[in-house]
Amino acid sequence: MVEIEIDGKKVEVPPGSMVMDAANKIGTYIPHFCYHKKLSIAANCRMCLVEVEKAPKPLPACATPVTAGMIVRSNSDKAVQAQKSVMEFLLINHPLDCPICDQGGECQLQDLAVGYGKSNSRYAEEKRVVAPKEAGPLISMNEMTRCIHCTRCVRFGQEVAGVMELGMLGRGEHAEITSFVGKTVDSEVSGNMIDLCPVGALTSRPFRYTARTWELSRRKSISPHDSLGTNLIVQVKGGKVMRVLPLENDEINECWLSDKDRFSYEALDNDARLTKPMLKQGGVWAETDWQTALEYVAHGLRNIKHEHGADSIAAVATAQSTVEELHLLAKAMRGIGSEHVDFRLRQTDFALDGHITPWLGMPIAALSTVKRALVIGSFLRKDHPLVATRLRAAVKNGGKLSVIHASDDELLIPTANKIIAAPSDWLAALSDIVSAVSSAKGVAAPAGFDSKPSDAASAIAASLNTGDESMPAVILLGNAAMHHPQASSIYAAAQWIAEQTGAKLGVLTEGANTVGGYLVGATARNAKELFSEPKKAYLLLNAEPELDAANPQQARAALDAAEMVVVMSAFQHGFDYADVLLPISPFSETSGTFVNCEGRAQSFNGTVKPLGDTRPAWKVLRVLGNLLGVSGFDYDTSEAVRDELFGKGVTDLRDKLNNTGKAALKPATFGSAASLERIADVPIYFADPIARRSEPLLRTADANQPLVKLPSALAAQLGVQAGDKVKVSQGNGSAILMAGIDASLPANTVRVSAAHAATSTLGAMFGAIQVEKAGESA
Repeated sequence: MVEIEIDGKKVEVPPGSMVMDAANKIGTYIPHFCYHKKLSIAANCRMCLVEVEKAPKPLPACATPVTAGMIVRSNSDKAVQAQKSVMEFLLINHPLDCPICDQGGECQLQDLAVGYGKSNSRYAEEKRVVAPKEAGPLISMNEMTRCIHCTRCVRFGQEVAGVMELGMLGRGEHAEITSFVGKTVDSEVSGNMIDLCPVGALTSRPFRYTARTWELSRRKSISPHDSLGTNLIVQVKGGKVMRVLPLENDEINECWLSDKDRFSYEALDNDARLTKPMLKQGGVWAETDWQTALEYVAHGLRNIKHEHGADSIAAVATAQSTVEELHLLAKAMRGIGSEHVDFRLRQTDFALDGHITPWLGMPIAALSTVKRALVIGSFLRKDHPLVATRLRAAVKNGGKLSVIHASDDELLIPTANKIIAAPSDWLAALSDIVSAVSSAKGVAAPAGFDSKPSDAASAIAASLNTGDESMPAVILLGNAAMHHPQASSIYAAAQWIAEQTGAKLGVLTEGANTVGGYLVGATARNAKELFSEPKKAYLLLNAEPELDAANPQQARAALDAAEMVVVMSAFQHGFDYADVLLPISPFSETSGTFVNCEGRAQSFNGTVKPLGDTRPAWKVLRVLGNLLGVSGFDYDTSEAVRDELFGKGVTDLRDKLNNTGKAALKPATFGSAASLERIADVPIYFADPIARRSEPLLRTADANQPLVKLPSALAAQLGVQAGDKVKVSQGNGSAILMAGIDASLPANTVRVSAAHAATSTLGAMFGAIQVEKAGESA
């Protein structure tokens, strides 16, 4: 450690630290613009000039390394005069936009100008003007004259997002931040540039001109989207969510948000919301009151139980539902005698049920420091944006990333090894790695695993098999791997490899509350039967099976044939197949708990009042349980439900989780590629009901209508070029879509996204698919 003195205070910091780091450690504030603790040092704003004893002139605190015995003065006359001179320089061309600037009230330049700026300017020349830029539907670059060239946005793109979407052109007064010609900013974490901008140059396009920052009340919440459990600050005005910002938590999301977390709030108060209970009588929908609607549901369920048995009733949820909601749903179903309740709609292999309670297997923060990682079956950037930023940081620090997947998507992370194979060949790829690991370790290969591994498999095995405890390794199974029809076999192979190499095994769980759903037992004895063996009645909680199910074709057929379908949702949907629509609160209007992928229970309160006649789902289920005559439904608060499940104040649930499965290890060989099979990603902004109704997100490039991606050879065989219309068919359904060419796809695959209205008529996410060139009339 190196000891220095700052403003008379002694402090010890590691060698190589900067003066700014030392100042931060003792709580001494040094004014700055370009410095940010999560970004590299640029030292181009010069606002952090300090006086260092024996130095001939002030030095930038952010870029001055500490030396033993150094004496620093941050507020001496010499330092303050230097800082004031820099402030005068920064303000020469800055426009007087404060009365109409969205950054007003939270602007670093505005704040520091009070302390270091003059009341008048010595410059009478005309100020320069920078032309507006077009950055897409999320970020406004209409007032780039305000830019002070701190380059935080540029560095964020290069270092955290992994893609340089903004850059600086020109020098001196001609310098300006701009995007590439004709390109918008499309990164899935681009909104963080808005937070990083210390002035009003980059602002939120959806929030623009809707409120002043001092008018907003701030309330803590938890993201309902992916499995990270990102901490949020929800800003409210007049009972409406106006903006969502990150709540810094280094253990989870650091100081970042994905764009899905940041901008999906636009769906919380739009025309798509369901605000009154509705009943369908004689094919006509009519609004009703809660008492009538719930009594209708209870009466219908009792009748169906009496006529067909309790086994004919199923409840279907999604992992965007809270712990309390899933628990009460399962409790109500089991109270009337039905075991058919599940939230894992895209899962197809349930052989691991009763053996594992899947979780990440390690703290989220540890992902930033892993030295070896193997990711199996994950559209990583789109499924888990902030996990991708952590793995990107790990690779920047010397880590090695290996991938097994069906498509060679650009991860924006240097990848050491990859195996790109059709989904049906993933188990064969893992079998090769099992053989390579057993050979490298000198242990007997499991029965049937005696094939000669490929070079790629050997390289992945060598990467994981370091034998060095200082080089932590992790094997992560993504959403696609857990949705796979051979998920249990893939899991068993990954588990064996992890055990032999000393790597940790983890699951990148799909939704905000997947772990919580397992913990409360909201899982069916045989979830395959939910739709493959149609029931007479369905309760849907936050679920849109035509978009959320593994086989939407099958799900829709089951719903159409049911005698009663009850939709509990914050949004209007299901008019074609439902009989009752019950408006329930999204995360912003209810209290509840999500358990994230690392087993951390995080409770939150509603940030605004429920819209219209909307009610929190846990209250609706409590009343429904009472109407059905199920005992134990006398909760007064959602906290009472949570405490009954986990105990009061318990947040660390890792002792209840288990990644050790007991599925048999099965060898596999690569297939003959005789028939076409589907690769089905879930587009980032269509993964859950809130995101898929946010207007700003639906205007991004990631929300474009899915293409049918064809490998080059198949496209040539069909005579299809990019932009042509093709017909894709599965089962008794088909869709006409535009074709795209992806040379990296395995030869026998076709990539067609799931979870989108344009593909909801198709069948299973995995399995056979047919493609043909569409006729001119299509």
